[in-house]
Amino acid sequence: MYRSHNCGELRAANINNEITLAGWVQKVRNKGFMVWVDLRDRYGITQLIFDEERTPKEMMDQAEKLGREFVIQVKGSVIERTSKNPNIPTGDIEILVSELTTLNEAKLPPFTIEDDTDGGEELRMKYRYLDIRRSPVKDSLIFRHKVAQETRKYLSDEGFIEVETPYLIKSTPEGARDFVVPSRMNEGQFYALPQSPQTFKQLLMVGGMDKYFQLVKCFRDEDLRADRQPEFTQIDCEMAFVEQDDILNAFEGLTRHLLKEINGVEVDKFPRMTFDEAMKRYGNDKPDIRFGMEFGELNDVSQHKDFNVFNNAELVVGIAVPGGNSYSRKEIDKLVDWVKRPQVGALGMVYVRCNEDGTYKSSVDKFYDQEDLVKWAKKTGAK
Repeated sequence: MYRSHNCGELRAANINNEITLAGWVQKVRNKGFMVWVDLRDRYGITQLIFDEERTPKEMMDQAEKLGREFVIQVKGSVIERTSKNPNIPTGDIEILVSELTTLNEAKLPPFTIEDDTDGGEELRMKYRYLDIRRSPVKDSLIFRHKVAQETRKYLSDEGFIEVETPYLIKSTPEGARDFVVPSRMNEGQFYALPQSPQTFKQLLMVGGMDKYFQLVKCFRDEDLRADRQPEFTQIDCEMAFVEQDDILNAFEGLTRHLLKEINGVEVDKFPRMTFDEAMKRYGNDKPDIRFGMEFGELNDVSQHKDFNVFNNAELVVGIAVPGGNSYSRKEIDKLVDWVKRPQVGALGMVYVRCNEDGTYKSSVDKFYDQEDLVKWAKKTGAK
C-alpha cells in the first residue's frame, strides 16, 4: 500500500496513529540536527520531521539529500506539532518519519512550484505537467470538474437526457471556418470537426428526445483572441415544446444551482429585461448592471438645433458621471482620445460640466444655451 492517508487529511484526532504517505517534496528545511520536509499531493501539504535524536543517521543523510519535487513514500507516526501553522488544515500535526523511500528523484524544476511562481506563461505551458501541481491550476481543474458534475446532476433531475454526438461530421454552414480531417476511405474528401452539435440536437428533437444536453467539445478555425478559442467546451442544450420563459427558467435555475452548490451563494430570482430595454438603458446587450450609470435619452432636448451631429443621429443619449465636474481639461481630453479608439469607433465626445454654482459649461456651448443644458442634466440625473 503506497499510502494510508493523503497529505490534506490528517488532523489532531490522528495523533499517535501509524500512517503511510506518498507525494512530492514541496520544500526542505535543514537545521543540521533536524530536517523538516513539506510533502505535497493534490489534497494538501503535511509536514514531515526527521530528528537526529529519534531518526537513524542513515535516514537523516537520506532526508538531507531530498530535493524539490522528489517523489517519496514515508511511514511514521502522527505527533503534535510544536509550532502550529493555522494557514493549512494539517497545521496542528506533523509526521515523525520511521521509514523513508525515494520513489523518484527529480531535476531542479524550471520554475518554482508555488502559488506565486517565477515562471512565465510560455515556460509554464512548456512544462504544464509541472504547472498542474500548483494550487491555482489544480484548483481550476477541480472547480471545472465540480461545475460539470453539478451541471449533469441538475439537468438530469430536470428531465434532460445526455447524448454524445459524433465528432467527424459533414461540413455545414456555421459562423467560422471548419477544422477538416481527410478521409482515408474516400480519397479527396474530408470530415469536419463540429463547430456545434446543432444538426444532431435538432434531429434528436425530431426523434422525440424533447430535452437534450451535452458537455461538448466544439472546434472553430479562428484567429486567437481573448474571447475566441479554436477548441472549447460548452454546455449544449435543446428543448422542444417550450416558450421563451421555459428556457429562461431552466437555465436561470441551473445558474442558481451552480452558485449555491459550488460557491455557497444563494441568489434570488434574476432580474430580466428585454434586448431593447438593455440597449436603451446601457447601450449593451449584456450589461453589467452594477455599473449604475444608465443612459438618459436626449433626442427631444438635443435635436432640432444647429448641431448636425445630433440632428442626424437616430438616438442621442448621455450618462451622468459622479464627481465629473472635478476632471481637468487634460483628463477630459484623455477620455476623448479613448472613445476615438478603433475598438470604440466614436468620432469624439460631447461633455457638459455641472458647476457648483448651478451653471453649466459644455463643449457645444455654441449650439446650446443654459436652459438646454439644464434639461440634459435632468434627463441624465446629473447633479
